[in-house]
Amino acid sequence: MKLGMINSAWAQAGRDTAWGLQKTKEIGFDCVDIFIDPLDAEIRERKLVKDTCDRLELPIVSVCCVAVGLIDFNPSVQRFHLQRVKAYLDLCYEYEAQNLLLVLGEYIWNREVIPPEEQWQLGINQCRELADYAEALGLQIALELEPFPLSLLNSVDAMVCFVDEVGHGALKANIDVSHLLLANVEPVELRKLQNKAIHVHISDCDGKVHGDLPPGRGVVPFEPYLNEIRDLHIPGAISLELEYSPEPDKIEEWVREAYTATDLLMKQAGLRG
Repeated sequence: MKLGMINSAWAQAGRDTAWGLQKTKEIGFDCVDIFIDPLDAEIRERKLVKDTCDRLELPIVSVCCVAVGLIDFNPSVQRFHLQRVKAYLDLCYEYEAQNLLLVLGEYIWNREVIPPEEQWQLGINQCRELADYAEALGLQIALELEPFPLSLLNSVDAMVCFVDEVGHGALKANIDVSHLLLANVEPVELRKLQNKAIHVHISDCDGKVHGDLPPGRGVVPFEPYLNEIRDLHIPGAISLELEYSPEPDKIEEWVREAYTATDLLMKQAGLRG
């Protein structure tokens, strides 16, 4: 698998987009995931990302999208987010990416007011339409497993059930290693995602709260998870997700540390040559 990184890590340093992409290439990453909102980014910024990645020969594998409004109970909000996600898919096509990383969000009101099965079915319907749109563009959607109690997709079993119910080849799962630990997912459970996962995020955490730390700074036992990921034969990338450095002015050291640690872990697991 390729080793990539979500470019949002560089935002903490207050440096421009091109600088962050240049550093990503210099450090040795094979590819990059882009965190950008097509409804916020002006055309010059959008073009800068693609032009810079092309110049650096740094392929864009994934674009990250958080669209919690897809399962909102208000139809107008649903419609807006459906069109917004389609705009993200258009951007993926423009960037020649492989997939859109999609975060669906959470059940509202503690699952007590609106029957949770209604929100679940709404998510199914929305994702089926989005998968049709993605397929027409030659793209896939990778759903994020979130480790929070009210997240729609907060376990491997929930992910498998959701992907199976959507029943579309363009919609699969993303595996986030630190999220698995926080959701109490045993490595062996990843076997249920055979032929259902297309992308991976990796970071460390303290085992209690979401952290996105460089591997080695937390308590995640990476070896068993990476061994299971290897056996899934995912033809994609493992992308570092790094946020909230305690010293933003030293973000380059933070990223280099994470790259070195992850490269070693992947090589030990037979995931990178």
